[in-house]
Amino acid sequence: MLGAIILAIFLLSFPILVGLGTAVIAAFLGESLHRDARKRNEASELLELNT
Repeated sequence: MLGAIILAIFLLSFPILVGLGTAVIAAFLGESLHRDARKRNEASELLELNT
C-alpha cells in the first residue's frame, strides 16, 4: 500500500518537475546567449541605429 502511494505521488509530480527543469534550462541558456551577444557586439556601429 505504501509503495502505491509513493508511486502515485511520483507520477503526479514528475510532469511538474520536468516542466520546471526545462524552464530553468531555458532561462540559463537565454541569459548566457544574451550576454554572449552583448559581448560580441560591443563596438558595433549598428547599435546606434537600434531604437
